[in-house]
Formats: sequence, C-alpha cells, structure tokens
Amino acid sequence: MKSPQIIELTEYQPRQFPPDKIYYDIAEKLWQEYGKKGKKIQVEFPSPKTNHKLEFTSQGWVGYIPITPEFHVILKPKVPLHNLFGMLEYAYNLTSFRLLDGLVNCNSLQEFYNCLGNILAEKILDRGRKGFYRAYLPKTENLTYIRGRLNMQQVMQKPWDVRLKCDYQEHTANIPDNQILAWTLFIIGRSGFCSENVAPKVAKAFHLLQGLVNLQPFKSSDCVNRKYHRLNEDYQVLHSLCRFFLDNIGASHQQGNYSMLPFLIDMAKLYEKFVAEWLKVHLPSNLRVREQEKVDIIDNKIYGRIDLVIYEVKTRKVVYILDTKYKVNTKSSPNDIHQVVAYATYTKCQEAVLIYPQKLTNPINGFVGDSEVRLRSLTFALDSDLEKAGQSFLAELIKSVDLC
Repeated sequence: MKSPQIIELTEYQPRQFPPDKIYYDIAEKLWQEYGKKGKKIQVEFPSPKTNHKLEFTSQGWVGYIPITPEFHVILKPKVPLHNLFGMLEYAYNLTSFRLLDGLVNCNSLQEFYNCLGNILAEKILDRGRKGFYRAYLPKTENLTYIRGRLNMQQVMQKPWDVRLKCDYQEHTANIPDNQILAWTLFIIGRSGFCSENVAPKVAKAFHLLQGLVNLQPFKSSDCVNRKYHRLNEDYQVLHSLCRFFLDNIGASHQQGNYSMLPFLIDMAKLYEKFVAEWLKVHLPSNLRVREQEKVDIIDNKIYGRIDLVIYEVKTRKVVYILDTKYKVNTKSSPNDIHQVVAYATYTKCQEAVLIYPQKLTNPINGFVGDSEVRLRSLTFALDSDLEKAGQSFLAELIKSVDLC
C-alpha cells in the first residue's frame, strides 16, 4: 500500500504550497471540514495575497488529521514536545500514577499516542486476567422459574401465564465502568493511528471486553467524578486514560467506509485544564480553585462561565478571577479585559487576572477606572521548565495580596 502524502503545520505559523503539490479537491475538503466549520486550520486559496500559492495555518490545534486515505495533516505544537506531555499529565490527572515516566523521550505526538494506547490496552488486559469488576444491578424478567422476588400481582391477574415476572439482582460486568473501557478501545481501534505493534494489543483488549459488555458511546465527561473503592480502585487510572482519548479523538459511533478518525488536541482548552490542575496541586492550603464556574447574568437566561475562580477556604471569599488565554498577542484584547473585569465585578472580587503562555509586550497591572478591581496580565510560560514556570507564576499571582 502506498504511503499517504503528509504535510506538517506548526501552530499559528503559515505554510505555503504550490498548487500543483496538493490537489484542489483536497484543499477544498480541508477548508470545508477544518477551516470553514471547525476553524482548526485557516485555508487561503491561491491569490495575489498568497503569491498564488495555497496557504495553511494551524489555529491552536495539535494532532493528526487524515483528510483522505492518501493525504494526512500533522499539526505540531509550538511548545516543546516534552512540555506538551507534561501539560497532558497534569490535565488528565496522571501525575500520581507516574504513567508518563520515560514517555518524555517520545519524538512525536504519534509515538506518544501509541505509548498511551499501549499502556491502556496492557492495563485492561491485566485487569481482565484478574477479572473485571462486577456489580449487582436490578433486573426484571418474565421467567419460567422463580428467581429473586416474585411479582404476585401479576400472578393473580394472569394465573394462566406460565412465565413469572421476577425482580432480582444480577451480578454482571456489563456496567459503565467496563463499558467506558470498551468504547474507548473501539474508538482507538477505529482511529487508524495505532502502530502495527500496538493495534493488535488494542484489538485483543477490546475483544476481551466485547463478550462481557454492550458497546455504547460515552463522552470524556463520563470518566470524571466516578466512585472508586477497594474493588475497583485501579479503574481510576484506566478512566483517566480513557478521558484523554475520548477528549481528543474525533469520536463517532456511526459506521462508514472510511474508518480513520482525527486525533486533535485543542491547545486553548488543554492550557486551561493544565493551569487549573497545576494550581490544585500547588496552591497554598488556604486557597482552593474551581473550574468553569457558572454565573447568571440575567435570570438564568444569560449566563457565563469563569475559567478559574480561587476561593479563600475559611471565608469562602472569591480572591481571584482567572482567565487563561492561549493566544499569540502583544497585548490583551479589549474583549478579554471587559470579560474578566465583568466577572470580577459580578463576584465582588478585587483581583482579575489574564494568564498567557508568553510574556506580553504591553503587560497590564493597575486598577480599572474608579473601581476597586485590579487587573493584571501574568505569564505561565510553556517554553521552559513547567514546574519553575508555575512557581514563578504563582509567586506573582499571590504577591502583595492580603488574604487574612
């Protein structure tokens, strides 16, 4: 089989191609599916503006897009690859499991994807050898024998019916804990992104579960806030890995002739998740952070969601309103400023902070008009050591603020 044509794009860096290098229908398909609709890639067709060349610019997404079986696009991060892995480790709560030890040596996102897919498949196979977690579920069936509790009302109403309506508890592995694993393996298998070494292992783990559970779709949010105890505590890491894949694979349960699915990471959302999870680990004990907190603007009809809100634990007072901005800017936009200041005013918070992955040419640090809201722009850098960058950011954040 002929290898597909692959082009590589780095975040926010335009790249031009002569029209004879890429078929027009490929460029049009890329524009229709990832430019016009998804706004993941900016597509400029040949014109005097582009020196009569095709021009593609990745819009803050990282991953792999199979446009057709013959043409694929790799979207590379602008941040160092090992820092991208570090962000993913925090964002998906994998730090405590030490899963990524050694994976920082991966040379590409594809290799990293394969490593995580391999880890998930191996851990599922290992759990299968021990026995998948089972739970008792209530079930009602018409049986020819008595099982559990007999529905006497039905027996009296239909004494001629030889089938008896019974209510009983079934000890089964066909529960969401295992269904999430099966669905994730199904999606990974369909992605077409696994190497020849990993794909058979993913398929083996999927077939092991396929005989025990019903295959049904799940979202990444289904992997969060699940209950764990001594019988299923190892599922926590499995579901964290599942969340990573379900978040970033263009999952679809619809069958089609073309099975490959895109693998895409929204860097803006990843940056927000990363900053939130990093703060949860490193904030002083008197502070707590909450994500995506809803604020009603007009009687539940108009509302907004604040990226990050930091509370003082004892008083429950809002001490910081944080808004992450994964943008390449020299200064903060008026819309960003108005939004974070409005949230700070609404929550009666005196500290509004815009967070960027690189230093602004024109940073902000001052009070907004005659209000008591102080607006600052701070940097949580991604181009150097993440832990040092985080500590520097945190020191600037809480500097000179009275939390007593």
